[in-house]
Amino acid sequence: MADEDRSLGTERLVRDLDWNLLRTFVVLGRSQSVTEAAERLMLKQPTVSSALKRLEERLGKRLIDRSPGHFHLTEAGEVLLKEAIEIQGAILRLGTLMRDVVDEVRGHVEICVASHVVSPLLDETLTRFHERHPAATLSFRVSSSKDALEAVMARRASMALCLVRKRNPKLEYARLFREFFGLFCGPTHPLFGHSDLTKADLAGQTAVSFVTDRLEDALRPVTLMRADLDVVDRTVGTSANLEEVRRMIIAGLGIGPMPVHVVRRDLEDGLLWQLPPYDNLPAIDVHVVWNPSAKMNRAETALLDMLLEQIRQVPIEERTYT
Repeated sequence: MADEDRSLGTERLVRDLDWNLLRTFVVLGRSQSVTEAAERLMLKQPTVSSALKRLEERLGKRLIDRSPGHFHLTEAGEVLLKEAIEIQGAILRLGTLMRDVVDEVRGHVEICVASHVVSPLLDETLTRFHERHPAATLSFRVSSSKDALEAVMARRASMALCLVRKRNPKLEYARLFREFFGLFCGPTHPLFGHSDLTKADLAGQTAVSFVTDRLEDALRPVTLMRADLDVVDRTVGTSANLEEVRRMIIAGLGIGPMPVHVVRRDLEDGLLWQLPPYDNLPAIDVHVVWNPSAKMNRAETALLDMLLEQIRQVPIEERTYT
């Protein structure tokens, strides 16, 4: 019963205690007299004396021994002063924290992105990011993966969404998704519409491709696939931009590689035709890359955190596009 009474007394104290009394007591505890405390608080002396009396009554403890020429804290007063100072600091920190919460997340996010980055997971993340932080702004700069990585390293970009051949130990990487590349031709190409093709039919054909389609670069698996078909040495057009490679394929300049999931609509619309090989297509990973030494603004941090959280939550099988 005694424990229950103490518990009830504590709850009543928390409910009834006026925090302004504690603020007044902090000033009293750091003063040499009630008069000095009143001056520091810009209050009248009787007001401060009354506040001290109310606090002592609510706590049931004498907090300051005071008499003519005598003013010092009791043991209970010393304990209370220490706790009251911590409470005052917590209240001040709370104000700062609440300002951060209330203020909208603002700032600009500069993203360098390879042109063939097509990912439902990325799109969903951008939708949620804008819903949560409508005051933040974004810009996407399409470039080669090499240029995107250099921009992140030089801190000209918040992050990159690109292919990675060789990792820089000064950067951080997280695999965003995996895609598969196939070979395609356009409506005017002599192989268009033929369903009985073999790899031998592609030998000697002209080709178009990405500038990174080289043995030493990020699309090395695609280069090896083309080498197996004997079309590496007949490349008549290159670009770092997916839309331009697609344009050259549709225009009939040559056969070319494209991410299978990206061109599915073109296949349905009769703008592209898939060529051998049909199985064991080269897999290419697209990464989120950022510079851990760069000081990010709140918008950059929020978007990166949301992307990484999605990557952690969604299994790679659901981020593999075929």
